[in-house]
Amino acid sequence: MSADEYADLVAVGGNVLTFDARDGRASGLAVRAGRLMTVGTDEEVLAYAGPGTRVLSLAGRTVLPGINDSHLHAAWLGAVWPDTLISENGLSAHEGRLLADEESRRAAILRAGQVCASLGITSYTEPGLGPGEDDGETGCFSQAVLDTYAKLAEEGELRARVTALRLFGVLDGPSTLEDVAAGLGALAPRSDPAWLNVAGLKIFADGIPPMRSAWTCHPYTEGGHGSLLVAGADDAGREHNLRTMIRLAHEAGLQVGVHATGDRTVEAFLDTVAELPDAAAGRHYVIHGDLVNPAQIARMGSLGMGLTTQPVIAVATADWVAGALGADAAVAAWPLAELLSSGVRFTLSSDGPVTTPDWRVQVAAACTLLGERAPRPGLMYRLLRCYTTAPAAQDGAESWKGSLEMGKVADFCVLERDPLEVTPAELPQVAVDATVVGGRVVHMREGVALD
Repeated sequence: MSADEYADLVAVGGNVLTFDARDGRASGLAVRAGRLMTVGTDEEVLAYAGPGTRVLSLAGRTVLPGINDSHLHAAWLGAVWPDTLISENGLSAHEGRLLADEESRRAAILRAGQVCASLGITSYTEPGLGPGEDDGETGCFSQAVLDTYAKLAEEGELRARVTALRLFGVLDGPSTLEDVAAGLGALAPRSDPAWLNVAGLKIFADGIPPMRSAWTCHPYTEGGHGSLLVAGADDAGREHNLRTMIRLAHEAGLQVGVHATGDRTVEAFLDTVAELPDAAAGRHYVIHGDLVNPAQIARMGSLGMGLTTQPVIAVATADWVAGALGADAAVAAWPLAELLSSGVRFTLSSDGPVTTPDWRVQVAAACTLLGERAPRPGLMYRLLRCYTTAPAAQDGAESWKGSLEMGKVADFCVLERDPLEVTPAELPQVAVDATVVGGRVVHMREGVALD
């Protein structure tokens, strides 16, 4: 074997969960030029090792595909970490402009990259950056943040791959059809899509149930059904404008992620997608979907749509939803069991820093919602797919990331224990020993020596 055929890095002696179509296992993998050369036995992998190959001895540790958080406000996270809006200590807030200049934007994004690397996160979606937030209070969601991402990607400074949704309205607030239509004509910053892919549009269609701002079929306990945030003269006008925004974005070849917590909002989104030509190709998806119902889940599957939700938010706000809409509505909210068994492209995410970006905590919370406390390897595997293969499909990138297969990017994390063998309560204590992105080790836990 010639020198240019040797691996740059090999990892051997482990428990590699490939998350491929066969749900395969291996003991090692070999990497060259950021891609997986092979995934197999130690003997097969070591055949690619040469004089300059870095060898990682996994010593029985478990390797997973890199974690992909499909809804993470990373610039905001980097600005406030280790604080989160929702935590064991209640609600936290940071007033004033957090990111006011290029230096602070770079520092926040790079800090978020360090946090993500420490958690095994190799990809994430930054869900909403653009001129609609140029005058926003925090400065964390502006067009300038997106431009800073593009600069860092060009410089090779990003530690995780980023998918970004553009925002032409106010975060958690109104947007107008005119602003969205004008924004769709503006060019996104150019970048290598393997590191920064600006492929979608975020629309805040409604608010959240505890604030009585989700648009619902079920009345709130004090009366009323909420309404859409999209500007319009009345409910019919607002829905018309929302549907036009979605259609225009689809026609522009963009993916659409709609913040839709109320079932009436979800229905409007589904009705629109059902009328789009080649709707499944858009990979459009519902963000949050707190009150989505079984009939809507079935429709979403048939339309090729996805949904991303945040288990920690569901657990933390269940009582608030019950106070706003009644106990029956709260019990029916966040139907994870139905989503897991459906054909919907279903992902779990954090909404960090609204909640912790720690996927282990999120998966444990999902088990709480499902009433599971004992080790359930099959269920745990399915939930981990919601953080690996499903987000890759949401990104339209399943051909090159999301699982550990020959030819795909070498994005993976090394855990001290097998997550399939622990209880949900134990999962958050399973340490992330190392994180690799594109064959580059971007995190090694203090005190761990794999070389």
